[in-house]
Amino acid sequence: VQLQASGGGLVQPGGSLRLSCAASGIIFSINAMGWYRQAPGKQRELVAAITSGGSTNYVDSVKGRFTISRDNAENTVYLQMNSLKPEDTAVYYCNANIRTNLSTRPYLYWGQGTLVTVSS
Repeated sequence: VQLQASGGGLVQPGGSLRLSCAASGIIFSINAMGWYRQAPGKQRELVAAITSGGSTNYVDSVKGRFTISRDNAENTVYLQMNSLKPEDTAVYYCNANIRTNLSTRPYLYWGQGTLVTVSS
């Protein structure tokens, strides 16, 4: 199983970006999916998560600006980021709790990270 994240880049303050993360390989089911970020010199933090049923949660600093969604048919999770601020600058990582067959427990997989830089 692999998670491939994409969509990062350089954007001005107030701008928008959309991150994508696609899971591929032998997948039986995917439970929760999420996005984390790690800024230089800081610990990795949860940004947003979404369950298989579509329930979401966000870190307070992004509420009202970021939206997490998923396409279960495509095994993909998205993060729409609007009204970006310089403090959103970080490497963004996706993860997903994936079961590869009915008899195994879910395992947490991580994507490779995509850099988001918010600067004028």
